[in-house]
Amino acid sequence: MSSNFAPDSLPVVVVGAGLAGLVVALQLAEQRPVVVLAKRELAEGATAWAQGGIVGVLGSDDSVDSHVRDTQDAGAGLVDENTARFIAEHSAAAIEWLVDAGVPFSPDPAGPLGLHLTREGGHAVRRIAHAADATGKAIHDALLERAMAHPNIQLRERWMAVDLITSRHLRRDEPQRCYGLYALDMDSRHVETLPASAVVLATGGVGKVYRYTSNPDTSTGDGIAMAWRAGCRVANMEFIQFHPTCLYHAQERSFLITEAMRGEGAYLTLPDGTRFMAAHDERGELAPRDIVARAIDFEMKKHGLDHVWLDARHLGEAFLKEHFPNIHARCLSLGIDIARAPIPVVPAAHYTCGGVVTDLDGRSDLPGLYAVGETTYTGLHGANRLASNSLLECVVLGRTCAHNILQSAPAGTRACPAWDESKVEDADEQVVIAHNWDELRLLMWNYVGIVRTTRRLERALHRIKLLRDEIDDYYANFRVTRDLLELRNLVVCAELIVRSALRRHESRGLHFSRDFPHTLPVSFPTVLTRPARSEKR
Repeated sequence: MSSNFAPDSLPVVVVGAGLAGLVVALQLAEQRPVVVLAKRELAEGATAWAQGGIVGVLGSDDSVDSHVRDTQDAGAGLVDENTARFIAEHSAAAIEWLVDAGVPFSPDPAGPLGLHLTREGGHAVRRIAHAADATGKAIHDALLERAMAHPNIQLRERWMAVDLITSRHLRRDEPQRCYGLYALDMDSRHVETLPASAVVLATGGVGKVYRYTSNPDTSTGDGIAMAWRAGCRVANMEFIQFHPTCLYHAQERSFLITEAMRGEGAYLTLPDGTRFMAAHDERGELAPRDIVARAIDFEMKKHGLDHVWLDARHLGEAFLKEHFPNIHARCLSLGIDIARAPIPVVPAAHYTCGGVVTDLDGRSDLPGLYAVGETTYTGLHGANRLASNSLLECVVLGRTCAHNILQSAPAGTRACPAWDESKVEDADEQVVIAHNWDELRLLMWNYVGIVRTTRRLERALHRIKLLRDEIDDYYANFRVTRDLLELRNLVVCAELIVRSALRRHESRGLHFSRDFPHTLPVSFPTVLTRPARSEKR
C-alpha cells in the first residue's frame, strides 16, 4: 500500500475482524476498498466466544420502550436514553440483516421471524435471538465467509496496529486528523505505514488486564489505548463487567457458562446445595450481572470458597443437549456431566462498558478516526451492560458508522512518514515483558476487582505508573513485538480504569467501593481528557 494513491482510492482500514469490524467492512465494501487487520487468526476474537445471543425487539409481547427500560435499569442511571432508544428501534432491522447474511439462528416456527427467542438476566421478556449456545461463532462465521469472498475486502491475519498517524506525525500546522496507522506484520516482523481514507477501531475490550477473564487473548485494549494516545476522550472505564459464571477448572480458565442457562432456570448454590441469590436480590438468578457477580464474590469470601455451583440438573439431559450443546460437550470433556452434577463457577472480567467516546455514527474526537463495539463509549451500557446488548450495538452502529464514512469526503492525500527503527535494537530479555504482564494483571485483580477501596486504588495507581515508565523505556529502546505492544496498551488501559474509579465517589453498577457504598441521587459519566504532550515513536 502506498501513500501516492488518490484520496478516493485509499482504503478504509478497519482494525479488528470481529463482529463490529466485519459489519463495517461489509457495509463499506460496495463502494470503498477496505483493509481489515486481524491481530491473530481470523477466527479468533471475542465475537466467536459470545454464547448467549443478540437482542431483537420482535415479539408481540415486547416493545422498544420495554427494551429501553431494561437497558436503563441495568445501566444504573447512567444510560443515555437517546442512544438506548436508537439502538432498540434498529434492533429488528439488525436481526433481519443478520438473517439475510445467512446466520443460522435457532428456529421456532411459531416465533417472530421464525426464530426461537430466549430470556436472560435483566430482560422483562424473551427477546434474545440465538444460535443454540454459540451465537457469536455462528454470526462471525457467516459474516467472515462473506468478507472473504468480497473482492473489495482485504483480510490480513497476524497484523497488529501499533499507533495512529495524525497531523502531529506530518508536522503540519492544521487541526488534528487521522491519516492512517502503523501496523506490525508479525510474520515479517516489519512495521508498515498504512495510509487510509478513514480508520475504524474495532479491537474489543480490555479483559486481559485482569488475571481471570472470559475474554480471548486478543482483548488487550489496543483501540482504546491508541485513541487515548492520539488525544481522544475516554469515558466510564471504571465500569468493568465481571461475568458471574465462568467455569472454574484448572484446565479451562476462560470458558463462559452463558447467562441464558440461568434464564432457563439454572440456579446458584453453595457446596451444601443451599441457594443464596434470594438473599441478595428479589430477582434471584435473573438479577443483572453486577448484582449476581457481587453476590457470588460475597458468598465466596464469607465461606472461604474458591467457587460456587451452578445447578442445571433439573432441566434434564435432553433439554441441556438441545439448548446448550457446546457447554454440555465442553464440560463433559473436562469430566463434568452437567445433567448429573452442578457446574463449578467463578466471576471473571468479561466486558468493558466504557471506552473511546463516539457518537452514534462511530465518530471519535479525531476526524478520520471511528470506533465501534466494545472499544467505545456510546452511552448504551451506562454503569452496567444489559445481557446481549453488545452484539446488537456492533451491528446497529457498525452500519451507521459505515454510512457516515461513505457520506464523508475523504481527507486529501498526505505523505505519511515511514516507521523509524534507526535507534532501536532487538530485545535482549523477553522475561521483562512476561514479568510486567503478570504483575499488572495480578495487581488489577487484587486491587481493582469486583469490590474496591480508595487505598487499594491508590496503591494500584502508584505501581501502574512505575510499570508504565518501565514499559515506555523498553518500547523506546527495542523493536516492537506483539507482546510488547499488548503490554503497552494494557498498562495505559489499567491506568485509565484506576483513574476513572478514583473519580467516582459512590457505588453504582459495576463500580462498588467500600469507602463510598451509597449511590448518589444524581450522577454523570466519568470522562477523561488526555493532557497535550509530544508523541514518541
